[in-house]
Amino acid sequence: MKLADIESHMQKAVEATQRSFNTIRTGRANTSLLDRIVVEYYGSPTPLKSLASINTPDASTITIQPFDKTSLNAIEKAISLSDLGLTPSNDGQIIRLNIPQLTSDRRKEFVKLAAKFAEEGKVSIRNIRRDAVDSVRKQEKNSEIPEDEARDLQDKIQKLTDKYAAKVDEVLAEKEKDITTV
Repeated sequence: MKLADIESHMQKAVEATQRSFNTIRTGRANTSLLDRIVVEYYGSPTPLKSLASINTPDASTITIQPFDKTSLNAIEKAISLSDLGLTPSNDGQIIRLNIPQLTSDRRKEFVKLAAKFAEEGKVSIRNIRRDAVDSVRKQEKNSEIPEDEARDLQDKIQKLTDKYAAKVDEVLAEKEKDITTV
């Protein structure tokens, strides 16, 4: 495994963590809140994004306009059953979601959720490190690379791991600041 490949995988883990963070409410309307919503549409689970156009007309409202009006109730049900804690209002054409200001308890819950996502990101990065180090050890065992080069590579892999774990911490700190800012 090349160092560039390892770094690329770790970067993708950070980006995946960032996408997970985007699904956490911060008190402002954001269409990415609905990224995890899956709607039961004609018997198959379908991402909400592919069933409707989603907009934010102002800072506290999200509007969902389905391409197929018959899916309105299914979309409304999926949002109600989700862990977002939002109540959809359906006028027969559009579903509106009012994003209320977060209570301090809810903010604390979201900070914990963000920490959980960050830990999952770090675990992913550590798994990439483990696989890379195993690969280096295997190469060393098979006499493909000398022992000192293997140690060198392992040190470089550890430095990459530390760098990307720190990036996850930075992104987490940013998200926590977003969540706790009133």
